[in-house]
Amino acid sequence: MFNVKIVTPEAPVRTFESEQINIVTPNGEMGILSNHMPLVTMLNISIMSSILNGHREKFAVAGGVLFFKNNEATIISDAVEQEGDIDLARAEHARQRAEERLRSKDPEIDAKRAQIALLKALNRIDIGK
Repeated sequence: MFNVKIVTPEAPVRTFESEQINIVTPNGEMGILSNHMPLVTMLNISIMSSILNGHREKFAVAGGVLFFKNNEATIISDAVEQEGDIDLARAEHARQRAEERLRSKDPEIDAKRAQIALLKALNRIDIGK
């Protein structure tokens, strides 16, 4: 067992215990167990899962950073939403808005920002189903 702490600007710090967390980094998927070596890694926009007593919880992570040391994982991200907390209608609306921006010929549209918004929306939709 180890402690997991999630820190976002919008929500209070969330802490829980886990036997294992699974994350997606720029170098691929990674599982972290107790007594893992110290680690600092970027997190992709992806699904993170936590396992406790054989029960898996899923979280939509909007990218960020993970620090692991002395059996404590700290995740710092703009947004982390637990599976049951995702508003699918809001996520679908965000997807549609991002797709419209990407199709737009308006030179004022920031295509990279719209692509990131689309990835975040699709991630939330995927986990919220």
